[in-house]
Amino acid sequence: MAKIAVYDTNRNQVSERELSDEVFNAEVKEYLIHDMVRYQLAARRQGTSAVKNRAAVAGGGKKPYRQKGTGNARQGTIRAPHYVGGGVVFGPTPRDFSFKLNKKVKKAALRSALSARFKEERLAVLNDIQLDAISTKGVAEILKRFELDNVLVVVGEGNRNLELSARNLPHVKVLKAEGVNVYDLMNYRNLVVTEGAVEQLEGALG
Repeated sequence: MAKIAVYDTNRNQVSERELSDEVFNAEVKEYLIHDMVRYQLAARRQGTSAVKNRAAVAGGGKKPYRQKGTGNARQGTIRAPHYVGGGVVFGPTPRDFSFKLNKKVKKAALRSALSARFKEERLAVLNDIQLDAISTKGVAEILKRFELDNVLVVVGEGNRNLELSARNLPHVKVLKAEGVNVYDLMNYRNLVVTEGAVEQLEGALG
């Protein structure tokens, strides 16, 4: 099993922990990470863009002029696409951009993303992160001790003081272990995980 140092918020090493090779030291399969990021971004798309075709545009119920004898080309309606104010041809219509990925693929992609952060040495494990009060400055000082910016912080259970304290820090996001996802793991350069979160991730993905 891979080993990693466990720190407190003052960056003092308090212990050493073994990490599950299956979760944190697995083979990094970039194609799975790519598929999962595409899956997440596609699911976010609203797909509500739409235009009116010739059937939906108001007006144009009668021929603009008679069929023959005018010298002009025959026309059936002034709402045809080649008229100003006419319907749009092949325009966007409401659609669902999401697609399906198997559960095994999702779990494998998450293992790959976590393993990538560990192998890049961009993973830090803390015994716990407890704040007595809401303090953005307090969280900023903790991250500064670890010389980290652009950080995803993963905690084992809800930590309201930490979540509210980190909310105003740019490039910092706090998630519970159950909400960890591939997109956020790839979107932030560094990963900080509490021991409680490590246990939950290993239990869910092991």
